[in-house]
Amino acid sequence: MSSSSQIRVAVARPTSIGALRALASIAIGSALLALAAHVAVPFWPVPITLQTLVVLGLGMVLGPSLGVATVLAYLLEGLAGLPVFAHGAGLATLLGPTGGYLIGYVAAAGVAGLAARRGWLTTPVSTLAALAAADAIVFAIGVAWLAALIGWDRAIAVGLVPFLLGEALKLALLTAAAQLWFGARRA
Repeated sequence: MSSSSQIRVAVARPTSIGALRALASIAIGSALLALAAHVAVPFWPVPITLQTLVVLGLGMVLGPSLGVATVLAYLLEGLAGLPVFAHGAGLATLLGPTGGYLIGYVAAAGVAGLAARRGWLTTPVSTLAALAAADAIVFAIGVAWLAALIGWDRAIAVGLVPFLLGEALKLALLTAAAQLWFGARRA
């Protein structure tokens, strides 16, 4: 076998360890997200859960590709009827009042992951700005979706305003965690 054919063979073979790590990361991450959905303060129409904290954390730690894949796996699990969503499962839940927030998680994980990859989580200010932007995506999609069902005024009143303090606390916690995580990785 010539050296050029050996190189092609080596490049064509994916590493099974890398694939196993990715699958394990997705499985563990989607399980954490499902658990976070059930740690909730009851509220209508959208419960206050730890999901946004976990979604942004998954993006930060796993990066954009694996973070998005993890959230997509979570959504597919819920779509398949597994009880991973805060309220219900299946297509009805995904199309219901919480659907926009659930879909927003995909983009938010990607943005948080991209921020980590690009080194934007190095200072508290840049970290908070990047994570707030990712979190805002969840609420922009979620509130717009909810507004289509109940109108803009009501969607903002029940789908955004009650969550602002909780989201600020989650963002502060994630910012501190990012400084510890990414600071330790830089050292």
